[in-house]
Amino acid sequence: MSQKILLNAAQLDIILHRLACQLIENHGDFHNTALIGVQPRGVFVLKRLERLLKEQYQIENLQTGLLDITFYRDDFRRGEEPLKANSTEINFILENKNVVIVDDVLYTGRSIRAALTALQSFGRPKTIELLTLIDRRFSRHLPIQPDYNGRQVDAIGNQKVKVMWKESAGEDAVYLLKNEDQ
Repeated sequence: MSQKILLNAAQLDIILHRLACQLIENHGDFHNTALIGVQPRGVFVLKRLERLLKEQYQIENLQTGLLDITFYRDDFRRGEEPLKANSTEINFILENKNVVIVDDVLYTGRSIRAALTALQSFGRPKTIELLTLIDRRFSRHLPIQPDYNGRQVDAIGNQKVKVMWKESAGEDAVYLLKNEDQ
């Protein structure tokens, strides 16, 4: 398998700052906005944005949560192994709030469809937006598009986008992987 670096640590940091600024531009002091990270990989993006918004941009009223979509996916019964769910941690009602769903890579749109369904258990939001670090724009199965995206990637066929985080993989980077056997 070969890999090509799409974003290094410095580029990733610039993109996260840009996304934070776009959120501030649209949500001001976040008094009626919640950021919800999709488990497991969207949580890394959410935590980085949360830290930037609080420490660099002095946003004090930031509500964040973690959303598990395991049993809302349309493919959860197709595997050989039983699925292991992640935790959902939303300690507030989403009724009439502006919600921003945060994930790392938007690929087919199926994970976001599952997140939209899962969110219904926490009330009816006023609005829902989508923030993704990477948008694989030519791979969509559903008509779902991000409101905020860090970078568009035209990955095709047997290519895969892999987001690495210092907290879990020891480095901040985004790679385009290609399986040479296909």
